[in-house]
Amino acid sequence: MAKDLYSTLGIARGASAADIKKAYRKLAKANHPDTHAGDAAALARFKEVSAAHTILSDAGERARYDRGEIDADGQPKAPPGFGGGGFRPGPGSGFGGGQPGGSTRFDFGGDTSDLFSELFGGRGAGMGGGSPFGQDPRMRAAPAKGADVTYRLNVPFEDAALLKPQRISLQNGRTLDLKLPAGFEPGRQVRMAGQGETGPGGAGDALVTLEIAPHHFMRRDGDDIRLDLPVRLAEAVLGAKVKVPTPDGVVMLGVPPGSTSGRTLRLRGRGFIRADGSRGDLLATLQIDVPSDDDALRSFVAGWSDTARNPRSALGVE
Repeated sequence: MAKDLYSTLGIARGASAADIKKAYRKLAKANHPDTHAGDAAALARFKEVSAAHTILSDAGERARYDRGEIDADGQPKAPPGFGGGGFRPGPGSGFGGGQPGGSTRFDFGGDTSDLFSELFGGRGAGMGGGSPFGQDPRMRAAPAKGADVTYRLNVPFEDAALLKPQRISLQNGRTLDLKLPAGFEPGRQVRMAGQGETGPGGAGDALVTLEIAPHHFMRRDGDDIRLDLPVRLAEAVLGAKVKVPTPDGVVMLGVPPGSTSGRTLRLRGRGFIRADGSRGDLLATLQIDVPSDDDALRSFVAGWSDTARNPRSALGVE
């Protein structure tokens, strides 16, 4: 089934220019390559919508499409009967008549300029010096845009968590601030339109692949951040307020009395920013740090008994 440009944009044939523009913007935004990286279906849909808008937003081209003079790709249609009886051989045309010198002519029953004006939308006068077989300007290849240029950007861990803009120096000599997309994962590509190499049809784009630099004690876990938090023996036994580093800066965390190594405490909203604007959490796993050369602690433990319980009973060890 032939494509219908109005159906592509989801509008009626009598839609106004404002309706066409509104429908195009909605569909282009929903299928834009920048928000659907690697999605071939979305890219194909984006191209269809853009092509439909190109024709329907031009009053002249839209009228030609509505009259059936061009198809959904903007190409001229053959007239009814073209190649199937639409030409009437004139007397002595060489098709049973015999023209002097063996020449052949076709009688269109009217002026040939009128026919090709109808065929090609009045372009005949500008096509190859008036020749009906001159080149349609729309058939000429569009000037090529410049090549895209690729970059790889290693974003510091804390900056990635907080989506801090990154300054990037481009091959064209410009230095720009790149806005990081919310919820991005390593390997996400961001397109900077018009920042590639120059060409006859305009500049290409800059394609920036985002990576996240490793941190020396924080780890990303989905939208959360994990870290091992050393605490003193007394802080674990008696409970305490301790300082914890986060991408936003240092915050205080309450360690409950009787905490053991391996216990994980949660700081809400201190992780990575998600696509919807919310944030993950920071998960701090306690690690009790016992000094190896504290005589007082050694003497205390030597006189202290904890044989009434077996902390390894869950492992099946007596």
